[in-house]
Amino acid sequence: MTTHTTRAPLNLPPATARALTTAGTAVALAGTFLAWTWTDEFPGDLTVTGYPGGLQVLTLVGSLVTLLLILSGYGIRGLRWLTPGGTNTSVRYAALAVLATTGYAVGAITVDLGGVVNLEPGAWVSLTGALVATLAAFGLPADQALADEHPSGLAVLGNSLTAPAPARARELPAWAEILIIATSFGVALYLFSFIIDTEYTELFIGSLLSFGFGFTALHRAGLIGRLTALTVKHRNVTLTAALVAAFCFPFTQSTGEYTLIGTNILIFAAVALGLNVVVGLAGLLDLGYVAFLGVGAYTSALVSGASASAIGIHFPFWAAALTGAGVSLIFGVFIGAPTLRLRGDYLAIVTLGFGEIFRVTVNNLNGNSGPDLTNGSQGIPSIPDLDIFGFAFGESHDIGPFSLSRSANYFLLMLLVTAVVVLVFRRSGDSRIGRAWVAIREDETAATAMGINAFRLKLLAFALGATLAGLAGTVQAHVNYTVTPEQYQFAGAVPPNSAFLLAAVILGGMGTLSGPFVGAALLYLIPAKLQFMQDYQLLLFGIALILLMRFRPEGLIADRRKQLEFHESDADDANGLTNQPDVPEPRQPEDTGAGIAKAGA
Repeated sequence: MTTHTTRAPLNLPPATARALTTAGTAVALAGTFLAWTWTDEFPGDLTVTGYPGGLQVLTLVGSLVTLLLILSGYGIRGLRWLTPGGTNTSVRYAALAVLATTGYAVGAITVDLGGVVNLEPGAWVSLTGALVATLAAFGLPADQALADEHPSGLAVLGNSLTAPAPARARELPAWAEILIIATSFGVALYLFSFIIDTEYTELFIGSLLSFGFGFTALHRAGLIGRLTALTVKHRNVTLTAALVAAFCFPFTQSTGEYTLIGTNILIFAAVALGLNVVVGLAGLLDLGYVAFLGVGAYTSALVSGASASAIGIHFPFWAAALTGAGVSLIFGVFIGAPTLRLRGDYLAIVTLGFGEIFRVTVNNLNGNSGPDLTNGSQGIPSIPDLDIFGFAFGESHDIGPFSLSRSANYFLLMLLVTAVVVLVFRRSGDSRIGRAWVAIREDETAATAMGINAFRLKLLAFALGATLAGLAGTVQAHVNYTVTPEQYQFAGAVPPNSAFLLAAVILGGMGTLSGPFVGAALLYLIPAKLQFMQDYQLLLFGIALILLMRFRPEGLIADRRKQLEFHESDADDANGLTNQPDVPEPRQPEDTGAGIAKAGA
C-alpha cells in the first residue's frame, strides 16, 4: 500500500522556516506603529507614529493572530486547543492574510496619492516583514509530514518543530463550552459591525482580504470545526446566542444607514432560507423564486392602506402578513401542481417562465393593458409605516441611552420574522418529511420505489418555500415604502433577485441552516459597499461563482454529506488509495434503501 506524504513547498530546515516566519511577522507588526504615508489625504490617517489606524489595524491584528498560531505550535499549554488540525498550514494562510492586507494598502496608497514616493518607511517595513513571513511559512513542513516524523506527538521546542495534530482534546465542562459559544457570537457581531461600518472603500476591501484569509487559516487550524462541533452539541444555546447577537446589532449603530443594510440582509437571508427548502432539501431547481417574494410584497401593499392601492382596505400587520403568506402559498400550489411532475432542466425552465410571467403580469395590471390593480410599472408607492400596539415603526424611539431609528425598528421586526422562518426550516428539516425530501433529492426513483409519494412531498416543499418568501415580502413592502415590478427580476444589479437568491444558497451551503445567511450577507453587503463596481458587478459575480465551484463546490458552510460527495477523491488521495485497485465496498442497508424507507415511514 502506497503511503501518502506531503512536502513543504520550499526546501527549508523546519527550525529556520519557523524562525523566519516569526521574525517576519514581528517586523510586520512593528511597522504598523510607524507612519505609512506623509499626508492625511489617504483615508484612515496613516501618518501618526505609535498609533495604528485604518488599514494598519488590520495588519496589526493579522500579525497577532499569526504569532498566536505560531506559538500554539510549540505545544504551549492552552494554546494547542486552538489548533487541533495542525499549525503549519494555518500559519501559511495567516501570513498570506497579513501580506494581502499590507500589499493592498501599499498599492492603494500608491494609486490614490500618485506614486511610491508617498510611502513612508513604516509601509516598507510592514510589507517586507509580511513578505519574508509568507515565504518562510511556505517552507514549514506540512502537518501530515510532521505526524510521520514524530509519531509520538511530542512538541520539540529546541529545534522549533511542532507536534502533529493532537489527540482528542479533553472535554470541557458544559458551562465552558456555552461560554465559548457566546464569546464566538460576540466576536462575530463585532466583526460584522466593523465591516458594515467601514466608511471608505479601501478599508472595506482590506477587511475582506484580511478576514477571508484569516477565516481560512482558522479553518485549516481546525478551530472552526471545533466550534462547529460545540454548536451542534448545544444547538438550542447556539440559536439563542445567534438571536441575542443579532438583537444587539441595532444598538451598536449610531445612524440608520447601516441598520437598513442589515434589515435588507435579513430579508434576503429569510427568502434564501425558504429557497433552501426547495433547492437544498428537496433538490428542486427553482429559477423564478423571487416571484413569491413579489406576491407577498404586492399583497401586503394592497391591503395595508397604501394611497395607490386599488382595493382600499387597511389590515393590521398580522392580518396583512398572514394574507401575504397565504396568497403566496396559493400561488405556490397553483404553479407547482402542474409543473412538479417535471424534473431537472425542464422544471428549471418552467419556474424561470413563471418568474417572468409574474413580472410582466403586474406590469400590465395598470388599467390599460389589464385591470387596474398594481398601477403597472409605477408600482404601489406610499405604503404606510407600521403601527403595532401603539409602537410606530416610522418614528425614532429612545430606550435608555440608545436611540432606535426607523431602520432599527424594522430590523427587530424582521429579526422576529427570521426567527419564525428558522424555526420552520429547522423543524421541517429534522422531521420525517425533511428526511423524505433528502431522499427525493438524492434519488427520486429510489425514493418512489420505497413508498414515498414524491409528487406530494415536492409540492409541499414548493408551497412551504413560497409561504416563507411571501412572509418576508410583507415586511419588505413596508421597509421600502413601495413595490415595483423591476424589483422582482431573474437577474439584475441589485439583490434580491432569483439569480442572487440561488447563488446565496449555493455559496453558503445547500441544505444547511446558517449557509444561506452567510451567502446572503456577502452577496448583499459587497454590492452595497462597492458601488463603484456596479457596472462590472455581474462579471465579477460570475467569476466568483466559477472560482467557488472549482475550489469549494459544497459551499462555504457545508454539511458532512456534501463534503464527502465533492471531496471523496481528495480523501482517497490523502489516504494513499489512489493507486489501489477498485474493490467494491459491501453495500450497507442505509445506502441501499433502508434509510429511504425510514424517511417514508
